[in-house]
Amino acid sequence: MKFTDGFWQLRPGVTALYAQEAYDIAETHDTPDGVGIVITAPTMVIAKRGDTLNRPVLTTTLSSPAEGVVRVRITHHEGGRWHGGFRLPGSETPAASVSLSETGGVLDAGSLVARVSQGAPWNLAFEVDGRRVTGSGHKAQGYVRLAPDAQVDAGIVDNARQGGSAPTGTAFVHEQLDLGVGELIYGLGERFGPLVKNGQSVDIWNADGGTSSEQAYKSIPFHLSNRGYGVLVNDPGHVSYEIGSESVERVQFSVSGEVLEYFVIAGPTPKDVLGRYTALTGRPPVVPAWSYGLWLSTSFTTDYDEQTVNSFIDEMAARQLPVSVFHFDCFWMREFNWTDFVWDARVFPDPEGMLSRLHDKDLRVCVWINPYIAQRSPLFREAAEQGFLVRRADGSVWQWDLWQAGMGLVDFTNPDATAWYQAKLRALLAQGVDCFKTDFGERIPTEVVWADGSDPMRMHNLYTDLYNRAVHDVLVEARGADDAVLFARSATAGGQSMPVHWGGDSTSTYTSMAETLRGGLSLALSGFAFWSHDIGGFEGTPDAGVFKRWTAFGLLGSHSRFHGSSSYRVPWAFDEEAVDVTRRFTHLKMQLMPYLYQQGIDASRTGLPLMRPMQLEFPDDPAAAYLDRQYMLGADILVAPVFTEDGSVEFYLPEGEWTSLLTGETVTGGGWRRETHGFDSLPVYVRPGTALPWGARTDRPDYDYHDGLRLRVFPGGSGSASVTVTSPDGREKIYETALEEVTR
Repeated sequence: MKFTDGFWQLRPGVTALYAQEAYDIAETHDTPDGVGIVITAPTMVIAKRGDTLNRPVLTTTLSSPAEGVVRVRITHHEGGRWHGGFRLPGSETPAASVSLSETGGVLDAGSLVARVSQGAPWNLAFEVDGRRVTGSGHKAQGYVRLAPDAQVDAGIVDNARQGGSAPTGTAFVHEQLDLGVGELIYGLGERFGPLVKNGQSVDIWNADGGTSSEQAYKSIPFHLSNRGYGVLVNDPGHVSYEIGSESVERVQFSVSGEVLEYFVIAGPTPKDVLGRYTALTGRPPVVPAWSYGLWLSTSFTTDYDEQTVNSFIDEMAARQLPVSVFHFDCFWMREFNWTDFVWDARVFPDPEGMLSRLHDKDLRVCVWINPYIAQRSPLFREAAEQGFLVRRADGSVWQWDLWQAGMGLVDFTNPDATAWYQAKLRALLAQGVDCFKTDFGERIPTEVVWADGSDPMRMHNLYTDLYNRAVHDVLVEARGADDAVLFARSATAGGQSMPVHWGGDSTSTYTSMAETLRGGLSLALSGFAFWSHDIGGFEGTPDAGVFKRWTAFGLLGSHSRFHGSSSYRVPWAFDEEAVDVTRRFTHLKMQLMPYLYQQGIDASRTGLPLMRPMQLEFPDDPAAAYLDRQYMLGADILVAPVFTEDGSVEFYLPEGEWTSLLTGETVTGGGWRRETHGFDSLPVYVRPGTALPWGARTDRPDYDYHDGLRLRVFPGGSGSASVTVTSPDGREKIYETALEEVTR
């Protein structure tokens, strides 16, 4: 949200108070983390005793919930209700220390030091390895009030599809952190615009807006700097960002109310930042090996029954196209009834038998659900009478007609409602369903009353966490922690602990394919390790070229799904070459499983994503800073999808000897390359000196990786390497091999 008019003025109707000096600095033990520093910051420099009268102050408290992390809380009125922040499973009592002197105060949190200077001007610095990486300076911490006719740029105002508008409010607290020369900002969730966020205004407000808009299904108030730190705004509500936009020298974030809390998270590398961030907000579990295989969907509005499903599955098998999961989208339930958790008996008269027969084909089964209960569903009255649906202030059930006629919304802040919803899921699991696609979770109204009294503005974004957690907990309970997996669309901070997420509704074009990748890279830099997307795009039907290019891209990721809106996405529906392309890249992915599955295990330990932006893997290479059309698949494989009709692709190879995984050609990096590829190919290069574990099977993802395993050693290294391989049954082995050094 923009409050100022240039460098000197405020916008009409805006009044602002700024922290002008650190007037008083004291040690405190009254913080969520134990020891800390509390700073009284008057909104003018105090020159005489009379200046302390009729003068608001901002109170800034510094503490540390974990090593390398500093919590900053800025408060105007302490008595104002604070809604609370995110779940922080990694919060602990750290060994932070406080020291005070005549010149100021220091909170030492190990890898990160916060230093506040006594007196004026206001100066709060954050240091990593003794180097100031960012800080809060003059007119950075502010308390802003808006007149009714204030002329501010308030960001998102309303979106009929999402339900509920982003708050405009009357009072805000903001912080501005320094943005250095050459400093770049990433993250803020799955955003489909430019990967580098400098110059942008971003609203953290989940919305169902598709991939070709500024809106996001997964809004994460966390940004990552290339200067060795990250920042999480600990507010699940609407957070407004101005990244080098309102003030080009700063990153500003603001929230409505009387309190702003944020965490600064130390590096020094981007990997270190993500490691600490995910340790704080939640690491992903190990996802099952079978989930890495191809997911085949009925698509959204197509006609299908068991015969249709079997025809797809049998034809895929006949053409040697391995499928791991079959997904039933919305119409497995009767129209106008979503969600009632009941198979439409007109087309699925024997669901238990059908699920058993699908299991006999060695398939897992996923079904679509959402948190809405349509009025026509018999469950609506049951839920309404028991108080399980969100209500308006007058006590009536909140309903609308968008999506499903007269639908209500399950109130997951009510433990009884959560248990009721979970019981419906358990019944499906007992029938033979293996996992759930948790669609929606963004269209959350704000003109309602929640069972636990939650602030509706904060619950808008936080709802997805309650929704996905309710479903994920049931899967963990029924299938075990290592066999539970979602296919979720919405998320907020911490959502990475309930994988997998997919990219939402894209269009069936090369342009949308590229924006989808940007969204995935942005999400990866927001702490999410596993990610997928609709191969071929969702809206419309791709031409054969788009489908084949997207198939190659989609199968070189952690999770892969054929899905669309109004058309089937089986490859022979496009052309026979699409069948060949699907076979080539599904087989390739199956052989990469010893590598991919180990990368997933590592993600559960480190929080690092499988699909890695180049900036994450090569932070010291300035040429990697803006790259958003290529990525690293794990630590060692570079992928550059083809986004053009003629097969031309331009990409960057960092320094070293890189080898094409598909052709074996070795090329020298350290510059840009232009190549042209047929539909059965794309740039896939292996990092210099890699020992890549190579699986022996091409028919399934969940096999014994040790049986027939090969280590493919690529040029560019020297000495020896140790390669860890873990099979889906948990057997871990370490393989030693010599590396090959290449000279030119």
